[in-house]
Amino acid sequence: MDTRFFVIWMEEITAAVRAGRDHLTRLDAAIGDADHGANLDRGFAAVAEALAARPPDTPGGVLVLAGSTLIRKVGGASGPLYGTAFREMGKALGDAADVSAADLASALEAGVAGIRRLGGAEEGDKTMVDALAPAARAMARTVGGGGDPEVAFTAAASAAEEGAKATIPLVARKGRASYLGARSAGHEDPGAASTALIVGALRAVAARRSPRSESRP
Repeated sequence: MDTRFFVIWMEEITAAVRAGRDHLTRLDAAIGDADHGANLDRGFAAVAEALAARPPDTPGGVLVLAGSTLIRKVGGASGPLYGTAFREMGKALGDAADVSAADLASALEAGVAGIRRLGGAEEGDKTMVDALAPAARAMARTVGGGGDPEVAFTAAASAAEEGAKATIPLVARKGRASYLGARSAGHEDPGAASTALIVGALRAVAARRSPRSESRP
């Protein structure tokens, strides 16, 4: 996967967040500040502008620039958290011009570790970690077991979606939702939902660019 792949991933995220903005806002209205969709929409629009203005030379550079932009442009907790995740992923990829699925799986794990260090959240706390950590594990497990990249991306996206849905019955232990106590149960965590969109965008890009898809009539 080259630099262009990662630029297209950011573009796909921007489109997915724009399409899901109102849904994310409704989720956040139930247990947060009702601004998650708008904040991410603004943040990823700024990422697209930054990438167009200063195209990076490497996949890692794309992710570091995306992360730095989100930290500057997105308010609340989601900007620093997502920004840290992308920056840590970019640092993990280093200066390589092309990266493998195994490299990206390791980078996802670095992103999860960054979020945990910054926010102190663990799985079960009803946060984006509940979607991203299972996605990273699923991708690493699939790649490590010899699965091809498209299968690995599909496994990661499915795990993120399942992780997001699994937050519905949880009582939040981190973030603004934690102030609601037991009343936070019964609602999907908006950060986990947006994480599923981000990993789903990765799956979509990988599927379109795979040799298998190019060979289909």
